[in-house]
Amino acid sequence: MGKKKIFQKSTEDALKETEALQSGLKKAEAQEMEKRVSAGRVYINASYNNTFITVTDVDGDVLAWSSSGSLGISGPKKATPFAASKVAEAIVEKLRKAGPMKVSVYVKGIGSGRDSAIKTLANRGFDIVSIKDVTPMPHNGPRPPKPRRV
Repeated sequence: MGKKKIFQKSTEDALKETEALQSGLKKAEAQEMEKRVSAGRVYINASYNNTFITVTDVDGDVLAWSSSGSLGISGPKKATPFAASKVAEAIVEKLRKAGPMKVSVYVKGIGSGRDSAIKTLANRGFDIVSIKDVTPMPHNGPRPPKPRRV
């Protein structure tokens, strides 16, 4: 096969690399501190299979998002009210540094996690200004398919 080339870093290179990493972390912390917002929007999408929560500022830039699947909950347990409350708690932890926020909540879908997510957000210190249901509703649009003949 051939000889393997082994590259060894000198101590100077290692020090330079650690300094670069630390400066990058400081920049990231400074950017997070700049993103203090006083008002925002919370979008809750509660389907039969999962619950998604996205937090944006007033302009629509996403500050944080989470879902019950991303927390490691699997299978039919993802659509439960317990999973929705855990997702809301994860969102609150992500937004700890942003400070208390006045939020407008937009709920979409007919899953069982709608109410528990709103209650958890209210209990964790968010000042809820308004709650709006934006679930899409058909106004007798296209013709339904023909019934199936077996």
